[in-house]
Amino acid sequence: MCPMEKIASCEIAFIPIGSEDYISPIDKVLDIIKSYGLEYHVGLMSTTIRGDKDKIFKLISDIYNTMDEECKFTMDIKLSNICGCV
Repeated sequence: MCPMEKIASCEIAFIPIGSEDYISPIDKVLDIIKSYGLEYHVGLMSTTIRGDKDKIFKLISDIYNTMDEECKFTMDIKLSNICGCV
């Protein structure tokens, strides 16, 4: 059963485009994710995040706005309103 607050689950795959140094932008995105204090798991191809849906939406916006100044990129995002419950 879910807690009273709305929990969401999100999977983010951040892909820098046209840069020889792709590790630095990915590390910066991971630092942004860590700063939010949400539950997260870094996988080989994406990062899964669980927590308050409003925080997750703000996180996605912050990643976009911060990295828009840093590099060209694509970001694949999957959101679920049921995968946050255990």
